[in-house]
Amino acid sequence: LHRSLRRRQLKGRLNALFLHDKMEHTKVIALVNEALQTNDSLFLIEVIVTADAKIFVVVDGDQGVTLKECIRISRYIENNLDREVEDYALEVMSAGLSEPLKVRRQYQKNIGKTLTLKLKEGTLVEGILDSIDEDGLNLSWEARETKPLGKGKITVTKNAKFAFEELKEAKVKIIFN
Repeated sequence: LHRSLRRRQLKGRLNALFLHDKMEHTKVIALVNEALQTNDSLFLIEVIVTADAKIFVVVDGDQGVTLKECIRISRYIENNLDREVEDYALEVMSAGLSEPLKVRRQYQKNIGKTLTLKLKEGTLVEGILDSIDEDGLNLSWEARETKPLGKGKITVTKNAKFAFEELKEAKVKIIFN
């Protein structure tokens, strides 16, 4: 009897901790969205709240994200979370150049740039992002093919549409000119 009572007490505590973490996560997302309202070109990529009270906020922008904007968002969150209730560490950062694209608005801002796609089936595809819609994205690339008549090869432009569900990962290829 004593063990089952102890398990119920622990289970209740664990559930309360889980709900508290979930509420903190929801609250942080709401605070980030409030902070982003002052700059329409910025958008939320991801919020991670770890078990040891570390909060990671990743934002992106149509023209990138400045350090000043990251500081402003960080201060807004800090001013609206109570450190008296729970101590936490907060990091607000921009999406990295080498990080995979995670939200559709990132695809939109990268139209005209070269993407490398990893499909769930394992295939790698590289091409220029031509357009996106609610279902997926359109890529184009040049390929060398054998001439239909005669000897030699010709360069042809290939186009393909990829559904978002097919993608395992999409990254912008960094090209230095």
